Amino acid sequence: MPFLFGELSGAPAWVPAVLLVTLSLAVGFLTRFILLQFIRYWQSRDRKLFKSLEKHLRGSMFLFIPLLLISAGVNYVNIEPESLGFIKTTTNIFIILSFCSVLIRLINVAEEMLFIRYDITISNNLRARKIRTQIMYVKKVAIVVLVTLCLSLILLSFPGIRKFGTTILAGAGVAGIIIGFALQKSLVNLFAGIQIAFTQPIKIDDAVVVEKEWGWIEEINLTYVVVRLWDLRRLVLPITYFTENPFQNWTRNNAQILGSVFLYLDYSMPLAPLRQHFEKVLSETPLWDQQTQVLQVTETTEKTMTIRLLMTAQNSPTAWDLRCYVREKMIEFIQQNYPQSLPHVRTTLIGPAAEGAEMSH
Repeated sequence: MPFLFGELSGAPAWVPAVLLVTLSLAVGFLTRFILLQFIRYWQSRDRKLFKSLEKHLRGSMFLFIPLLLISAGVNYVNIEPESLGFIKTTTNIFIILSFCSVLIRLINVAEEMLFIRYDITISNNLRARKIRTQIMYVKKVAIVVLVTLCLSLILLSFPGIRKFGTTILAGAGVAGIIIGFALQKSLVNLFAGIQIAFTQPIKIDDAVVVEKEWGWIEEINLTYVVVRLWDLRRLVLPITYFTENPFQNWTRNNAQILGSVFLYLDYSMPLAPLRQHFEKVLSETPLWDQQTQVLQVTETTEKTMTIRLLMTAQNSPTAWDLRCYVREKMIEFIQQNYPQSLPHVRTTLIGPAAEGAEMSH
């Protein structure tokens, strides 16, 4: 490249600059093309990895490589010193941004590969959910640290800031205290997130009851948690909520969940056929995991008796569907075979009203 620009020393000043930019862009396009072809070729051997690389790296390498070539070749172009300094600083800034973009995309590739390895769609997904929770939080922290370093390098690329670096470092202690007070709540949330990621009172896809609402942990971010409620609403809570307040976690140690259905029936309902039909309903549905089935009379009042049906499922969404299915089938069975045993009100006539009723008969 130096020899090429040396031969153009007699040409106008803008010609070498245009030639440098053109050659850099051409080399960038060619490198991107070769890289993508190489990735597509290797997709046949490891399709998931190289497909993820192609998806995330498409477009990022195109700017990074031309910028490197321009930064290296600008020294051989006849440019005024004032303009040369500005061009170098600008080029370095874009190189840092482009390199940061490449690293973030590679982090996303690593996350995708780990998510494929730790699949939470399987029935026994406790370990996968634990690791996924840590991966998601570590990824977010890594991106924040990477962006912070990127911005620091950009600031240090300005000579004025480097010149006063000692003064800045001397005041960093005071500034850190001021910033700490200003961002106290955010820092508390950040450390609470780190605590949750590794102690794991909650994990991704845990079934929880918070604020008297039933739902599943959908996202764990740096400062807040998103809970997907049963009716598809989203409950957004500060991450410190889960370190400072009591809540119910139904899948803390196991994805398996115990579901319950309550029936309120008249005392005339025989229990033996009800229990047989309950066992038949469970045996005919794949929603039941064949672990637990219990029918009990848990309470009696002056009007009805309370029948509790217990059953287990592989995970919380399946348990919800199983409960609804059992409830429907049991009500249908009672309606068709024992309609007289549905709840009804008994009244006793006393006094003149009772005498009138007897006379009418």
